[in-house]
Amino acid sequence: MNAPIRILLVDDHPMVREGLAVRLASVPRFEVVGEAGGRAEAMEQLARSAPDVVLMDVGLKDGNGIALGAEMLAARPAVKLLMFSMYDNPEYVQRALTAGARGYVLKDAPATEVVSAIDAVAAGGTFLSAAVSGRLFRGQAPKPVLTPRESEILSLLGQGASSKQIARDLDLSVRTVEAHRQSIKRKLELEGQAELIRYAVEHAREAAMK
Repeated sequence: MNAPIRILLVDDHPMVREGLAVRLASVPRFEVVGEAGGRAEAMEQLARSAPDVVLMDVGLKDGNGIALGAEMLAARPAVKLLMFSMYDNPEYVQRALTAGARGYVLKDAPATEVVSAIDAVAAGGTFLSAAVSGRLFRGQAPKPVLTPRESEILSLLGQGASSKQIARDLDLSVRTVEAHRQSIKRKLELEGQAELIRYAVEHAREAAMK
């Protein structure tokens, strides 16, 4: 009998980790050897549990999952990194692949897709969720660059500011701020206000780490 695929789960939401662990435990060829909610715990578990695959969330409370994944690969090059995220934006996917991830699967994907992704990367292959793959290839054309004002507004959104607060801080009308928000969504191919805010918060986290 082949040795089981050893999996380390990294996500800052305990309920997500618990649900994943239960789901993966039902697969005989999988063994969840560790869980972590942040960077320090993840690095400790990496050394202690010697996983074959790290299933990594993109957004962590104490840092960026893509950057942490790259750090883990530097410490243990043989490990296979599989990103597990709610974000399907092509920019995140491209960053993850550039950092060394072998796959990118969405949190709302069917259980069978998560299992297939783990099998694929553990075997040395790659895996992208169908929705991720579609958006990635549609996004190959160069995107317009955000204007300085749009970048400023995106940064403020990531800090939790509302349109009214941004309008007051930048001496603009609320209507002008809303027009900039629509432009940012169009340029970055973001669907809806919720995705815009998630994107802004994630970029704010990355900026804080630099």
